[in-house]
Amino acid sequence: MDLKDKIRNIQDFPQEGVLFRDITTLLKDAEGMKEAIDQMTAKLEGVDFDLVLGPESRGFIFGMPVAYNMGKGFVPVRKAGKLPAEVVSKEYALEYGTATIEMHKDAIQPGQKVVIVDDLMATGGTAKAIVEMVEEMGGEVAALLFLIELDFLEGRKVLPGYKVDSVIHY
Repeated sequence: MDLKDKIRNIQDFPQEGVLFRDITTLLKDAEGMKEAIDQMTAKLEGVDFDLVLGPESRGFIFGMPVAYNMGKGFVPVRKAGKLPAEVVSKEYALEYGTATIEMHKDAIQPGQKVVIVDDLMATGGTAKAIVEMVEEMGGEVAALLFLIELDFLEGRKVLPGYKVDSVIHY
């Protein structure tokens, strides 16, 4: 199955000149969604890790089933102000501005190995911010996994030395 066929392209969203890769069409297709999650899970075979981290909100969509398939726990990485307990925070650059993400301070124990799962890697800003938080908490990033990678934006360049994998490349 070619998963690219299940993704809708929307021109000039969220701003003129941007071609948006809309995964909602993939998500509503039961076979396509299952195939995407199965392919993501397969890319983690042989990777030693303890937890899956998924950034809000589409990292939740793919991170939870991957964690379930691998028998691992899941840690949500949220937008600022959404978590109830003590947090660690990181501000980072987006394609269209800045944002702050947070994780519970007790979500990762020193020495734990994590896999970061998200729907898309563009410039790598979100992924890099999560990597920095994990390492500041004493954790180790075993891999980063994305459903889609926009190769032309060269997000991997901000993640040198890390195992980065993606299912679909544009």
